[in-house]
Amino acid sequence: MPSRSSQPKAALSDYKAIAAQYAKAKRLKELEDAKNNQRSLPTEPAPSGIAEKQRQALEARRKATFEKRFQWTVGFWVWMLCIHVISIFLFTSGFLLTRLVLDERSNCANPPIQPLLSWKGQGSVDGGCWHPKTFDKAVVVLIDALRYDFTVPVEDESKAEGFHNAFPFLYESSVKSPNNAFLLPFIADPPTATLQRLKGLTTGTLPTFVDVGSSFGGTAIDEDNLLLQLRGLGKRIVHLGDDTWTALFPGYFQPNISRAYDSFNVWDLHTVDNGVLEHIFPLMKPEKQGEWDFLIGHLLGVDHAGHRYGPNHAAMTAKLVQMDQFIRNLTETIDDNTLLVVMGDHGMDGKGDHGGESDDEVEAALWMYSKRPLFGRTKPEFVTPPATAKVRPVNQIDLVPTLALLLGLPIPYNNLGRPIEEAFAGKKGNAWGNLAAVARMASAGIRKYQASYFAARGMVQSAKPGSAADLWEIAGAASEGRPVQQAVYHAYTTYQEETLRVCKDLWARFDIPKMILGITAMALGVIVLIVYVSRDEDDDYAVLDNAELDLAEKNLELLDGSSVPEAASYQGLSKIVVKSGLLGGLIGAALGIAYVSFTNSEDWPMAVAAAALVSLVAVTITLSGAGKNLVNVVPNTVWGWLSVVFTLSQSIGFASNSYTIWEDSISLFFLSTFGFTNAVAALRRPTIAERTLGVYHSILFLALGRLASFSKLCREEQMPYCTSTYYASANSSTSASWQLVIPFVVFLILPSIIKAYMMTSRSYEGLAPAWIGYVFRMGLLLSAAYWALDAADNGDWITWLPAQTLKTIQVSVAQLVLALAFVAGTTAFIWAPPCVSILTKAASNARTAQITVLGYGNVNGARYLLLVLNFAGACILLSKPMGSGAMAIMLWQVLSLVEIVDLNALTAETIGPVTLALLGNFHFFKTGHQAAFSSIQWDSAFIPLFTIRYPWSPIVVILNTFAGQILACVAVPLVVIWKTNPKRKGVLESVTRALGVFVAFYATQSLATMAWAGWLRRHLMLFRVFSPRFMVAAAVLLIVDLVGILATLTGVRTNALAISEVFGWAD
Repeated sequence: MPSRSSQPKAALSDYKAIAAQYAKAKRLKELEDAKNNQRSLPTEPAPSGIAEKQRQALEARRKATFEKRFQWTVGFWVWMLCIHVISIFLFTSGFLLTRLVLDERSNCANPPIQPLLSWKGQGSVDGGCWHPKTFDKAVVVLIDALRYDFTVPVEDESKAEGFHNAFPFLYESSVKSPNNAFLLPFIADPPTATLQRLKGLTTGTLPTFVDVGSSFGGTAIDEDNLLLQLRGLGKRIVHLGDDTWTALFPGYFQPNISRAYDSFNVWDLHTVDNGVLEHIFPLMKPEKQGEWDFLIGHLLGVDHAGHRYGPNHAAMTAKLVQMDQFIRNLTETIDDNTLLVVMGDHGMDGKGDHGGESDDEVEAALWMYSKRPLFGRTKPEFVTPPATAKVRPVNQIDLVPTLALLLGLPIPYNNLGRPIEEAFAGKKGNAWGNLAAVARMASAGIRKYQASYFAARGMVQSAKPGSAADLWEIAGAASEGRPVQQAVYHAYTTYQEETLRVCKDLWARFDIPKMILGITAMALGVIVLIVYVSRDEDDDYAVLDNAELDLAEKNLELLDGSSVPEAASYQGLSKIVVKSGLLGGLIGAALGIAYVSFTNSEDWPMAVAAAALVSLVAVTITLSGAGKNLVNVVPNTVWGWLSVVFTLSQSIGFASNSYTIWEDSISLFFLSTFGFTNAVAALRRPTIAERTLGVYHSILFLALGRLASFSKLCREEQMPYCTSTYYASANSSTSASWQLVIPFVVFLILPSIIKAYMMTSRSYEGLAPAWIGYVFRMGLLLSAAYWALDAADNGDWITWLPAQTLKTIQVSVAQLVLALAFVAGTTAFIWAPPCVSILTKAASNARTAQITVLGYGNVNGARYLLLVLNFAGACILLSKPMGSGAMAIMLWQVLSLVEIVDLNALTAETIGPVTLALLGNFHFFKTGHQAAFSSIQWDSAFIPLFTIRYPWSPIVVILNTFAGQILACVAVPLVVIWKTNPKRKGVLESVTRALGVFVAFYATQSLATMAWAGWLRRHLMLFRVFSPRFMVAAAVLLIVDLVGILATLTGVRTNALAISEVFGWAD
């Protein structure tokens, strides 16, 4: 992308003068030999005390200068991280809107409309608030992730999956006793995280898409809901099971008999279920009936079996059989005045995950049971439960008015659901008067809520024909005089359907100005970043590794001795950028705060936007004044244009849902294009050896990408043109037996491959043999052992060892691997000397000795590679067996990539960092992920832990999910420092530019997905394709920003400090 400036630079002429003055320096021959990976120096007499002090003072000044440059560089990246955070925040605040929560509460004595029926105790707790009470008590059993087809028997055993015919009681009882029970598909509104489902199941409202982010930190529900109504009327509520309820409803449950259990330990299939079964049956005894009115039992075993094994596994079958027997026993213990409800909060996909992207994830089951014959069907064919969830489904929010009216409670104020027909149709299915009464009451509550919501939003309801208001008038007219109750019922049902549609559309409205501000800030951030990393002649000279000039410069500084010469312009760029950014941010923040205060708008995001935008403008002006502008960005080489094509074509492609769905295959195409182009370019190298190596590494890079492509996790939209290979099968979340071989293959060959790459530069010296040959290899062996133990645990191969003991061994092994990678690895990287060895032999002159430094020509890259290996070792452990193979291939590709960049002299080009970014994206897919919530491997949190622990569990999930991008980010410096000697100047600035190009690639993707999601906000696939891809892009951008600061730049600093201890500072 960069071009060269034609303006002469003073610094360049100074360097040329120094070069001319020392052209005949005595050590030129030896310095040229150093470029061929060995350093031969004649020993010199020990320097005098004064000269040594001067040298130490010079090194100290250079070190201090480096530290200041590093601090300002980190400051720039912290500023850029803030810009990215603000941009994403502004866009999401307009794109992922939350629903306005109203404070109103329904009241028993004040129904929204006068009831059609009259009954004894009307308007009271005992008789029924808005409708005659049918039950005094209710037992609600929530079987997490109970998918509808788990409950429907399959007669043809040859077509039956493992989960079929294991839970037949719900279906059989509905067929045999239709007046006592009914079974229906129970459709969840995405997102289908448990916390959001519980909100919908208790309030009757729809979740908004942004609510999925609160799955790990649910706050108490502060709007009207079923439990609030129960507590307000003096009812006693007992909860058993999933502790999410206690977070949503603190203080609601009877303290002495309620039992809450940790809900996030997906590895544990039995603790929560056993706890519910242990405590629920004693509460069913007659002597305990007076201690509760509403009992909730939330079981997690089915959900956890899905997450751990997938639905088509023996563990799932066993869990469903257990649930079947549990419900059979429970029906025998309830009395005639107790309603039993069994339901799932969501379903699961073929791997046991649930984000809401596929039908299987939203299709749960609902079964209601009464000892008394009360239920009915309006048509005879409705007696048999639907064969699939596509037939006669009910919305999950419909449960709220149904339970409220059956228990004699007011319907919660914010409810949008409608009463379930089978619960009020009567034994003969012709109780149209009752159906009309409940439909009218629920409709009146919806109308009241809608009016309040529109008033709070300052909106006007439509009254055109076919609108909700028009349908309300039609329904009201149908109920006047001597109405036909069936027509009244259908009229109010039509009104409810239209109102629900209106509300779904209402909550899909977007704050366009905030979205535009977010996109604008991100776009300016991308422009600033690519201008910042553009190059000119001064920048080019800064990265030369001409040791002769370094000697000349050092001698001049020693002669001067007073101070360090003024830093080159490229070294002070970060400093002036950070200062201008801070100043602009303060001015913008002041203007934004003044605006918010003056207008009393309380729209603080606008103040944040002002701070970001003014800061970006200030930095843009500063860069322009420093000679950095958009002209520098225009590519002037084929490689620069190839970088632009790779970046823009992917970004533009995100406008297509098909492109986004098949992004994994398209990434492989781009990587293959890079490999082929480099193979052709290598043919132009001057020597046969270089041509041969260039073609070899290019073809190897291409072949490795093709090999990695065999690891696939298909998303639903790719079917039937894709076959998943990441797991044992499409309906499993465990690895196949043959896949366990992969980690052992990695253990055997990966360290040897790394050694081979280091041997080409004689860099397999110093700590490298011990660390790579023993410590890193041991980590890989332990990782392979972990996954073998995991398979043994899943398959019950080691029956003689208790499950808890086996889990303890697994966790201990995993923790040991991570300790080797991050604790021992970090310590070793900080304190290790350069990967060099010094050989001394006598010269022809008896008074001197010949010194050879092995590994001198790759001293920067070889040592830094140790940090990359630490992250690779951790990511290999945290990826499943197929993913560990993909991560090993990625590391191999990275090594081939840096060889290609060195052989084809592409260090100064942008193609290296861009290809690394492409590699990171490609291996995101190859490690079993897709741009879909359901592909998140939550079970990875329990690889090194027994239970959820913050912040470690989220960090582990992030390392598993974004292993490709994280490893690529850590490896960025290798693109510019591989096979460079310690006299390389401007290493920090070169790495910063490479990191800038790398981050700019992801920032452009984030900008593109942001823009396309905003533009296509009414697209049918918005929340299934475009919105998840934007979220992935935003998460990746923030993660590479953080990794770049905490690992990449810090690693470069540590590397420079260690190398300078031996060879001194180059600049």
